[in-house]
Amino acid sequence: MTRLPSTAPGRAAFFDLDKTLVRVNTGPLYVRWRVRQRRMGVGDLARVTWWSLLYTFGRLDAERISAAAAATLAGVDEGAFRAECAAWVEEEIFPHVTVRARTEVARHHAEGTPCALLTSSSRYIAEPVAAMLGVDDVICSDVEVREGRFTGGLASPLCYGPRKVTEAQRWADARGVDLGASAFYTDSVTDLPMLAAVGEPRVINPDPLLSREARRRGWSVESWT
Repeated sequence: MTRLPSTAPGRAAFFDLDKTLVRVNTGPLYVRWRVRQRRMGVGDLARVTWWSLLYTFGRLDAERISAAAAATLAGVDEGAFRAECAAWVEEEIFPHVTVRARTEVARHHAEGTPCALLTSSSRYIAEPVAAMLGVDDVICSDVEVREGRFTGGLASPLCYGPRKVTEAQRWADARGVDLGASAFYTDSVTDLPMLAAVGEPRVINPDPLLSREARRRGWSVESWT
């Protein structure tokens, strides 16, 4: 997917996925889809709805929840799931991509700035959205695959909170990008470490705690619909 210019610029633009590039939280929509497939139950949907509320207020045990989500895929064929998920994303997530997301990615590309989607979501949701928008790369959480099937475990630490900074810095170092000169767009208070690490923090559709923190720090707040 990477389409970086031959000489990497000194800055990049990083975008969160949920409530930023798309106007929804993809987690509950994903579970509803799996419930319709009869691969998850209504109890799973209730739990994810509760987890989404905890996430909004920065109280989610993200590592535990992600491990539980990965476990539901144990034994599933990775290629088949990728294709199924891509079709679902096209049908149910693409309509939620905001106009401002399209224009901001296009603006950065016009300026020669590489763009990356930086998210705790899985690449099976993030990559189709990135491809649709023309985002150059995806930095995300990964689940483990062996011999073409999911093992039910995580392949690496969750790309969440301070870990987003670690992963973004690794990506930036490999491309000659200065994180301190870069932009990051997000809605979530859990992304405060990454917002503090970049030179251009962009607060989009913020949750209540991030809205309060943005006012305290003098960051502008934007509404993308």
